[in-house]
Amino acid sequence: MKTRIVFAFFILYFSTLSPAIGSTFGAEEFTLDNGLQVVVIPNHRAPVVTHMLWVKAGGADNLPAQSGMAHYFEHLMFKGTKTMAPGDYSKTIKILGGNDNAFTGEDYTAFFESVSVANLPKVMAMEADRFQNLSPPPEHFSSEKSVVLEERRQRTENDPRALFMEQMDAAFFINHPYGTPVIGWMDEIKNYEWNDVKKYYDTWYAPNNMILVVSGDISAQELKPLTQKYYGGLARKNLPARIRPNIPDAQAITDLTLHHPQITQAQYYKLYLAPTEAKNRADSLALQVLVDILSGGPTSRLYKSLVVEQKKAITASLSYNANALDYGTLSIEGTPAQDITPQDLSQLFEEEVKKVITQGVSDAEVKESIQKLEDEAIFARDSLAGPAMIFGQAMATGSSVADIENWPQDIAKITPQDVARVAKTYLDENNPWVRAPINGYLLPAEKPQMQEDINHVRKE
Repeated sequence: MKTRIVFAFFILYFSTLSPAIGSTFGAEEFTLDNGLQVVVIPNHRAPVVTHMLWVKAGGADNLPAQSGMAHYFEHLMFKGTKTMAPGDYSKTIKILGGNDNAFTGEDYTAFFESVSVANLPKVMAMEADRFQNLSPPPEHFSSEKSVVLEERRQRTENDPRALFMEQMDAAFFINHPYGTPVIGWMDEIKNYEWNDVKKYYDTWYAPNNMILVVSGDISAQELKPLTQKYYGGLARKNLPARIRPNIPDAQAITDLTLHHPQITQAQYYKLYLAPTEAKNRADSLALQVLVDILSGGPTSRLYKSLVVEQKKAITASLSYNANALDYGTLSIEGTPAQDITPQDLSQLFEEEVKKVITQGVSDAEVKESIQKLEDEAIFARDSLAGPAMIFGQAMATGSSVADIENWPQDIAKITPQDVARVAKTYLDENNPWVRAPINGYLLPAEKPQMQEDINHVRKE
């Protein structure tokens, strides 16, 4: 499934262990001779581990006319090898008392298992097997295509919000693969052939294109011989360049509107282009503080002003996706109150942003936000899967172990001036855009006949 997981935070040493960096997670890292990066996050509270393999290839790496290939291939990874029958991988994990799954994003595909530390060698052996000996039977290749098509129908075609957000992405990311849905377009999914899928597997699934993250009751010293035993035999490959086009300048603001009979309450959305943490760390950290000040809970500026005081909105939020290889996004979302139009709500959002641009934010707001974000980083250590997710996602999109470990110290340096500066840089309607923002209005159907019209179009 597609995930767009957002975290507020997020060298290589060949054949040697590096000491723990920083103090947030105490992570250790090493790299095998075949290029496999390994990160270990010790947590000895219980004898269990989360094992995650991240492949640095996702929906944005599909070839033209093969949208959704990365996601479809994720499904096939559970369909057997030369020695394991389809479905036996997950069955074995369950017999071991664990759980497993996988997900695909624009820039990565991840496979994870949570098991007792005693069963980790078995998991690694099975994972290494399917990463080099995948062999799905022809009938499963065909049937899984039907599964993906049905997944698209249920998650997108029959969900007006998901369908609308997909269309917003397509309109926003001009000339860039982020505008193509990770699950793929329906007509292209239908046309996959095994040779295409095998080529994708042979191209991207290589140890020098992967990151192994293990979080739990194990140290790097204990994990390294296991990693060498099970993954050291994976052959390094010559990887193609991940050539991604730049989004061309676009100064016109786009308004996208969808009336749908399943929508009973109008929704307003807005997308802005923003830097990623890996490409512009200073601005990204300041944006994280800005987003928390504006939308970090019931006492944040947006909610307090628009929902509590003015009563012009039922919901009001701003979110930031910082972990991407190419472009990040700032996303506004709101539900207008009765007798308030989405266009009215758009103006209200803009007014709140202008207050930050023209009046700035206070020292107290910045200090409170930083303290809250630092606390969240500390609380994240209590989880096994959480830290593995944070490290994998951040590193797969260009950040380092040091970036993640040092995040609390780095964000503590953000000032009110930094926050006002990034608000003006990325949210000011009067600034020239690299890519102008896009407004989205998801509205109830204008007439009862619309559902019949939609069904008629789908049948055609």
